[in-house]
Amino acid sequence: MIDLHNHLLPGIDDGAPDLAAALALARVAVQDGITHLVCTPHIHPGRYDNTPASIQAAQQLFVAALKEAGIALQVATAAEVRFGMELMVGIGQGNIPFLGEWQGKRVLLLEFPHSEIPYGAERLTSWLLQRNIVPMIAHPERNKGVMRSPGKLKPFIEQGCLLQVTAASVAGHFGPAAADIAHDLLEQDLVTILASDAHNLQHRPPNLSEGLQYAARLIGDSKAEALVRHTPWAIAQSHFA
Repeated sequence: MIDLHNHLLPGIDDGAPDLAAALALARVAVQDGITHLVCTPHIHPGRYDNTPASIQAAQQLFVAALKEAGIALQVATAAEVRFGMELMVGIGQGNIPFLGEWQGKRVLLLEFPHSEIPYGAERLTSWLLQRNIVPMIAHPERNKGVMRSPGKLKPFIEQGCLLQVTAASVAGHFGPAAADIAHDLLEQDLVTILASDAHNLQHRPPNLSEGLQYAARLIGDSKAEALVRHTPWAIAQSHFA
């Protein structure tokens, strides 16, 4: 399986704090059947001021340690980018890493504030789409604004934004509200990929298989498999060429 949203890179955001933790997470990912990761550390101005250079440096450290430890995991990088006007500046300066490509457009993993969908947010997503960048909205089922009013996703879906749902949400680990929204999105065929959004072993491990099993019960094996294999590979394969 291929995980396009996780925080395994050591020491650069609220995910793995150090190399030992990153390797422990990597072992769990491999045991779960994950073969490829696109690591997506936060770019959140003023909180996680990551750059392509800081991300690449952490990747090189991680990849060397994986090789030394004999852990068979392919690792590429992108970023989970916080919604805000700074994003427009970063795009203009070429400082924003992309997940890959989808239907000829670059894919950006976009994170909204957890408490809401900002008013007028579709103007920024429209700006991105006009530049051949398709936003993939990270974990919309866990956004409190969407939990209160699931219809808030509709403008973004109509624009052509992609949706990344957390596998653990599908399995019920983020509570019934997130599970209900995740299941509804799956049944409406609106989920682009499932990903782990892994941060740690205790509460947010790199696990896709459980969410895959729950999804398969709702939408069938082949559609569920596509969410963790075929579609993420189609998006990210250029990273692993």
